[in-house]
Amino acid sequence: MVKSSKYKFLLLFLFSFCFLGFAQQQKIKQKKEELSEIKKEIRLLETQYKQKSSKEKKSYSSFQNFNRQKFLLNKLITNLKKQEQDKAYQISLTKRKISDLEEEIKQLRKNYVKYLISINKYGEQSEWSIFFDLSSMQRLFLRYKYLKEFSKRREQDLSKLKTSKKDLQKLNVKLENEKNEKQLLVREKQKEEKDLLAKISESKRLLNAIRKDKNELKKEINAKNNTKDKISDLISNLIEAEKKKEEERLARLKNNKTTATAIPEPNYDVDLTTTDFSSFAAQKGKMNWPISRGTVFKKFGQNRNAKLKTVTVNHGIDIKVQSSLEVKAVAEGVVSAIDWIPGYGSVVIVSHKGDYRTVYSHLEEIFVSEGDKLKFNSGIGKVGESLEGYILHFEIWKSRNNQNPEIWLAKK
Repeated sequence: MVKSSKYKFLLLFLFSFCFLGFAQQQKIKQKKEELSEIKKEIRLLETQYKQKSSKEKKSYSSFQNFNRQKFLLNKLITNLKKQEQDKAYQISLTKRKISDLEEEIKQLRKNYVKYLISINKYGEQSEWSIFFDLSSMQRLFLRYKYLKEFSKRREQDLSKLKTSKKDLQKLNVKLENEKNEKQLLVREKQKEEKDLLAKISESKRLLNAIRKDKNELKKEINAKNNTKDKISDLISNLIEAEKKKEEERLARLKNNKTTATAIPEPNYDVDLTTTDFSSFAAQKGKMNWPISRGTVFKKFGQNRNAKLKTVTVNHGIDIKVQSSLEVKAVAEGVVSAIDWIPGYGSVVIVSHKGDYRTVYSHLEEIFVSEGDKLKFNSGIGKVGESLEGYILHFEIWKSRNNQNPEIWLAKK
């Protein structure tokens, strides 16, 4: 009965291990396809811009084109950085295995040298020779048993030494391949970073050319108006996804209680749990600003533009600064979404304890990935430039209800 249980456990373990390996391979394949799609979209956007006339190139739609390209390049660079880190970790593991194996080979060689010295000193005795040396039957049996074991260990050590040498060769080849792969990732990342800097420069030149055009500014305002609910849609989707995940987690716990030999289900999604974070609600009225030296350019709620004669509804606040400053997390949290929205550009959403979320948009560079755990004051990205200057759009949400950030932020 005990033996049968052991076999069942072993089979379940092997099945789980194979399933995990397959799932990991699928995840790697999915990531490669995702990167391929990103590159394809960047090429398409570049082609669309090149096909525009000189006049069309100096427009808000071209600026949006560059913004989208910058977002995709940021996504690509972040992904390549992650791959580089993973590859560096794999290299460190392979090096450790090589070191352990070299130490094992060294010990096996020592053992074999000892055996050769023993043979050279005493000669290799046959199994029959011991009968002529020993009078006591007990000593005879013990000597015979010892020689048998000694010979068996020698053969095992010799076999293991040969196998270990082969394994060491394979590991060294693997290490070289991993180093080459890492080098390729570094070169690709550097190329994409160079492309991003070029896009930022082109984007700035375009901005300078269209900044004073009221019609182009109206297009930017209209783009924001048309997509102002996109952020709330993103947050609603996050709430539903997190609710579904929690229901699945509780169902698995219930299932594990009733099924003794349940196979653990692997989870390759990002961990968006916020239970270990400090209270977000406690920060109300004394919260640090997401950016230093900024002033509120557009307030929460309705905003009128007397020159353009427009009225816009703001779900957060727009903070204006003089340059591309670093944007920081206002509290502990986890990056739950990164997206691009016309009019708002690159958007990062951070989930906090108590069903709170903060939104940071108009970002030129992004330093984080979905699933990253952030400490208070952790860098998220850099402020991007729009037709109205360097603007950070900042929102606070409690579940599906948007809050006035000025009530939360510390008074300056």
